[in-house]
Amino acid sequence: MPLDTTLRLLAKARGLNATDIATAIPRAGVATVSAWLRGDKLPGKDQLDALARAFGVPAGALLSELASTLDPARTQGEHDLLAAYRALNTRQQGALLEVATGLAGTKRSAAPRTSTARKTKR
Repeated sequence: MPLDTTLRLLAKARGLNATDIATAIPRAGVATVSAWLRGDKLPGKDQLDALARAFGVPAGALLSELASTLDPARTQGEHDLLAAYRALNTRQQGALLEVATGLAGTKRSAAPRTSTARKTKR
């Protein structure tokens, strides 16, 4: 999930608005925080660390998706495919991997890793 979406979800979950967040972040005004929440700007390292502290999450949790979006080896199609894959439940992910590996003529290395936060609907 993109950083701005993560920030909005965390803010909503903790009942914080842009003003509340700006108060906890050094050198960040309400306009800057609002731009982060809209995805118009990215926070710097110090601000990311402060955001992580303010939300009570590891900084890596904020950066994991950001790092994958900056991977220069991935094409936009790969990013789109990964985003679509992540939106599927575990059973759908397995089916998609079967189709993709079949089309590519490759073997599947292992079952897809599941997130403990995601529940598969049956």
